[in-house]
Amino acid sequence: MTEMHMRNYAYLGDAVWELHIRKKTILMTQNSKDLHKITTDRVKASFQAELLKYLEEFLTEEEQEISRRGRNLSVPIARRSNQSEYRQATAFETLIGWWYSHNKPRLKEIFEKIEEKL
Repeated sequence: MTEMHMRNYAYLGDAVWELHIRKKTILMTQNSKDLHKITTDRVKASFQAELLKYLEEFLTEEEQEISRRGRNLSVPIARRSNQSEYRQATAFETLIGWWYSHNKPRLKEIFEKIEEKL
């Protein structure tokens, strides 16, 4: 598989994470307003940053390096008001995208670890 740029892993990870959350929220309610609220609460940067902090102790050295590289990506001007949180969320999305591309069993393991926290 061709290696992608870290930003592309983050872009992919954003979609994978949102799909994962949507698959869970559709089992919680049929109310569209509630579906939206539950989903947006779990895909926002602050929540993703919190999850990355929780996962840090479970990451391998290689995963820590991927996280670091994702965190060091440039931040869009509109997101600079909370740059640290946005960078952490980007690192989380980068990891999700990397696992999705390279190690789906590990992604499944991480999703299970996250479920333990939720």
